[in-house]
Amino acid sequence: MIQIEQLTKHYTQGKSVVRALDGVSLGIEDGEFVAVVGRSGSGKTTLLDSLGLLLKPTSGRVVIDGTDTSRLKDSTKAHLRVDKIGFIFQEYNLLASLTVMENVMLPLGYAVRPNGDRAWARTLLSEVGLTDRINHRPDQLSGGQQQRVAIARALVNRPSLVLGDEPTGAVDSETSDQLVAIMRRMNGQHGVTFVVVTHDPDLAAKTDRIIRLNDGKVLSDEATAPMEVAV
Repeated sequence: MIQIEQLTKHYTQGKSVVRALDGVSLGIEDGEFVAVVGRSGSGKTTLLDSLGLLLKPTSGRVVIDGTDTSRLKDSTKAHLRVDKIGFIFQEYNLLASLTVMENVMLPLGYAVRPNGDRAWARTLLSEVGLTDRINHRPDQLSGGQQQRVAIARALVNRPSLVLGDEPTGAVDSETSDQLVAIMRRMNGQHGVTFVVVTHDPDLAAKTDRIIRLNDGKVLSDEATAPMEVAV
């Protein structure tokens, strides 16, 4: 479980203070699929980066599985990130010189206690429909295929939490639907918690819960209608 308590992140711009996050408190249960929405500048990415331990808040705390991350050293946060958190980026962030399999396995080289292997990477690539692309390089793939690789890479260390920054933002609507179905299947079959920042109303509608931010505050936090998850 993730507990966010009175989280703030303030920046100084000249004589002004920008309150990117302004007292956000939330709880996210294990196995939830959560969308964070809001207009540009509402604090969505700042919240995601705080959950991913990439950004140090001004005040407040993020508690992950009972660990108060505000008390951790940077090196310990890095280890926790590798062990528990996967990331899906809008622009894929694949290494052009590596094959699909090598890109997926890349996080295993940074793991403190590697709990994945080539067989697991191959299983993930099968689940995202890329078994026949294992030896291809990113420039030989479509945008949707590259994002499928990114999803597999995010799961290769068997994280308990996956964070997505506009994971369907760079693909067409049909491919977006396919990617959402893959993420929902991973969520349902493997019990991974997903938190995604999105401007895509269709993606948000297919999650369990929509959190709306405005000016660094939680404007609303509502469950969506239950939906069938393909297995």
